[in-house]
Amino acid sequence: MTMTRAEVQDAADKAFGQSELAPDAAQSWALIAEMGWLMMGVPEELGGLGLGREAAGVIHQGVGKALVPGPVLAQMLTIEALAAADDLAERDALIADAMAGEVMTASLAGGLDGADRLTCVPDADTASHVLHVTADRIALVPAEQVSVTYRQGWDKSRRLFDVVLEGPGLILAQGDAARALADRVEALRLFCLAGDSLGGAEAALAMTVAYLETRQQFDRPLALFQALKHRVADMRTQLTAADALFWSRAQQADVDIIALGALKALACAVYRLVAEEAIQLHGGIGLTMEHPCHLFLKRAMLNGALGGDADHWDEQTGRAALAAAAA
Repeated sequence: MTMTRAEVQDAADKAFGQSELAPDAAQSWALIAEMGWLMMGVPEELGGLGLGREAAGVIHQGVGKALVPGPVLAQMLTIEALAAADDLAERDALIADAMAGEVMTASLAGGLDGADRLTCVPDADTASHVLHVTADRIALVPAEQVSVTYRQGWDKSRRLFDVVLEGPGLILAQGDAARALADRVEALRLFCLAGDSLGGAEAALAMTVAYLETRQQFDRPLALFQALKHRVADMRTQLTAADALFWSRAQQADVDIIALGALKALACAVYRLVAEEAIQLHGGIGLTMEHPCHLFLKRAMLNGALGGDADHWDEQTGRAALAAAAA
């Protein structure tokens, strides 16, 4: 089965485009599994759809627009690792279960996991397995070999846990294979966090424009005020540029981790800018808990911390540029 980016986009719009923000977690997860989103990146010979990075981008932009809760990104990281575990006898059965919606989670913190501790693990309390990624070993650890602790957060759209590993789990890769697979997992995490951020920024900007077109002052819509037009135009310019870079990176098979880290940092910066401006441009109502503006800002700030913050990726990008100039 072959699907185009437009077809995936249409499915995402129909699934969550008209829904309320932050929809019910259980219903959203069932819908994601039913639509086959969890099998998008799985090779066809393993029962998946064999689609590339573009499909993941569409999915995570759609998830970000609606502030969909749940461990969809963590699940995709785990499936990515499982698909590469050619020597694991249980692989086919585990992938089938994961594609069907059995929760298998992973850390969203960025970089390599600790020796026996993980942070920022979505829905670890309901997961059957937890992915453990280190420099020389990648394993899938069953729930009976971990203990989990809920970490209270400002953003309620994701339930994050600290995880302590108490067993070795199933080995997916070791040595050089583990290092290569760790890079693939990291690349997917960064790319999808960027997509979630740009989707959220798009939704927050659209909500703001709609408000300015309907809210009136001095018998004129706020959208006609020159100063507000300029602020919206600035946001649109930054979002369009970041989105163009996002889809360019989606089509680059050889894009490196640092480039994806820089993309993620840019996307999160744009998201935070748009979310903050949305609150300001909504006036008094934007500062209330009853209005959804704050939901976008909270998710933007969490996305900025996950996968390595802007300071980290700015430093890595700068060092890479200096090294290239000196070469």
